[in-house]
Amino acid sequence: MANYRKRTGERRGRSLLAGLAGLLLGALLLCAAAGAAGPGGEVTVLFTHDLHARFLPWETTQGQSGGYARLMTALEEERADHPGALTVDGGDFSVGSVFSTLYTQYAPELQIMGAMGYDAATFGNHEFDQTGLGLARMLQAALSSGRTLPALLSANYRPDAQNPDQLDIQRAMAAYGVQEYLVLERGGVTFGLFGLMGEDAHSCAPTSGFALEDRVKAAQRCVSALEEEGAQFIICLSHGGTDGKAGKTEDEQLAKKVEGIDLIVSAHSHTTLAQPIVVGDTYIVSAGAYCQNLGSITFSQNEAGEKVLEDYRLIPIDQTLPEDEVIAGEVEKWKELVNSSYLSAFGLRCDDVLTPSSFFLDLPESGVQQGNALGELAADAFLWAAVELQADPPDVDTVAVTAAGVLRAPLAAGNITAAQAFDVLSMGVGEDGSAGYPLVSCYLTGKELKTVAEIDASVTPLMPAAQLYLSGMIYSFNTHRVPFDRVFETRLQVPLAGDDQEGVPAQIEDDRLYRVVSGMYSAQMLSTVESKSLGLLSVVPKDELGQPITDFSQHVLRDEQGNEIKEWYALATYLQSFGEEGLAGRYAAPDGRKHVSTSWNPIELLQSPGAPTLIALVLLILGAALAAALVRWVLGSRRRRRYGGRRWLWRRR
Repeated sequence: MANYRKRTGERRGRSLLAGLAGLLLGALLLCAAAGAAGPGGEVTVLFTHDLHARFLPWETTQGQSGGYARLMTALEEERADHPGALTVDGGDFSVGSVFSTLYTQYAPELQIMGAMGYDAATFGNHEFDQTGLGLARMLQAALSSGRTLPALLSANYRPDAQNPDQLDIQRAMAAYGVQEYLVLERGGVTFGLFGLMGEDAHSCAPTSGFALEDRVKAAQRCVSALEEEGAQFIICLSHGGTDGKAGKTEDEQLAKKVEGIDLIVSAHSHTTLAQPIVVGDTYIVSAGAYCQNLGSITFSQNEAGEKVLEDYRLIPIDQTLPEDEVIAGEVEKWKELVNSSYLSAFGLRCDDVLTPSSFFLDLPESGVQQGNALGELAADAFLWAAVELQADPPDVDTVAVTAAGVLRAPLAAGNITAAQAFDVLSMGVGEDGSAGYPLVSCYLTGKELKTVAEIDASVTPLMPAAQLYLSGMIYSFNTHRVPFDRVFETRLQVPLAGDDQEGVPAQIEDDRLYRVVSGMYSAQMLSTVESKSLGLLSVVPKDELGQPITDFSQHVLRDEQGNEIKEWYALATYLQSFGEEGLAGRYAAPDGRKHVSTSWNPIELLQSPGAPTLIALVLLILGAALAAALVRWVLGSRRRRRYGGRRWLWRRR
């Protein structure tokens, strides 16, 4: 739309005949678009991203947020005001709630998006949590429903040639109609849409089996093709994000390098943009994750054919909105299917109360290094399950660990249900093919166990999702110490067993093997520490004999019946153990097992120095010595010039 006259003008110049045809076509389009895209007309795009299957509202400290029945109400209100509005999604529409347990069998996410009138969406990394083959099964399930479904666009993400399931995935994508780009007309305006996967998002989908094409190259190809097909307003659905240094984020760089994109719906980073980011003639928008808001952006066209921003709003999806009855009824049907096809195997239903809580446990604050009660609760649950649920657990000192990145929902005050416990740890799929990462165990040396604490202290600023929460171990670090040597104290601690018991601390022996229990994803990420820390940190998960683990599927924790112990089920059963008395008060706030110091006390900064600190000290001393020598040389040079000049004058006289 912004470049409509430029685009059509280039095509007209190709030949006289083509020019006349272009003029006639342009006249027809302008007539059809009167009051829609011409001067004074409007183009409206409604957008979401990172919905993470938020079918139901969840409790926040400000009240309820999300829920598709309320989202539908907001959509209908916006469509009433803007009849030609497009509705699009930027990816990660799945994985994040108990409803995603139906992902491969029924594709409830795509079915309900179709029912809500979504025109198009792209893939996010979490669409591949059950591998590329899981995505293919989801697409087949969606098609089998026979319902209206949103178009799926993916221009730079295709099955890798080395993927053994490549042909099956390609067939499913072709049957669904997954394509690079889409041209559609709405309200007299010809829209062009295409979808992109981001580089960081691709790295967050290690089991996708898909190959990533350069984003800029793919975008340029799509824009050129869409312009050739007469698109007046071009939209990119990008799972790239705007989280990071302003101006250098993936989607801002895309806008700088590719001309012709009118609007980028930016997903993956869960960003909430109160105002669009404007790069050249491209607007970048984000509405926040988990169905917190519906984004709405409206443009008009001036006499010069340029787009003008008329309105940009983020509409809160909260308790002030009534629920759409049709979508609310559909959500209840999906809930019953979750009960019968998934939770029943665990002896639970969505609304079963596990235990009451008198306080709110919020998600960790991204990028802020501190303790978090929800993370500590999850880690304690893993350690508890490794003792109480695992068949024949070994009698060894054990530490449990979880990461901020796998915690997906808070736990509100009040009755905590089975569905809420699942939502907290809703990622992944087990070796049994069912939803939910299983717990696994490995062994680390005491030295490596201390490195785990250092990962939390030093890698978190580089990758906030790597912030760790441990059970069975306490440690202290100072954020002002030399990176990769910030931890100055570590020790084991017997897990808390009651409000008044603090446990017994014990020294960690560097050469001894300790058992570590974690979720599958977090355990697999341990082996990537070396690259993230520029080779300064190294953790090699081992078996009980000290041999490196190459396949974590052989180290899944199982119960007496041989079933996988899922992360979420460990949390659910741990919560159940508190009974009607309610969740222990010690979880009302972080308990100090992770002590984060910001002191400039020299003793603390230099306590128990490791190699990075010693190297930094040597470099500091050498630098100071060099600076002192340079100062002496400069002063001496000045003296020599001064006295040498005087001698020369004396000689002349």
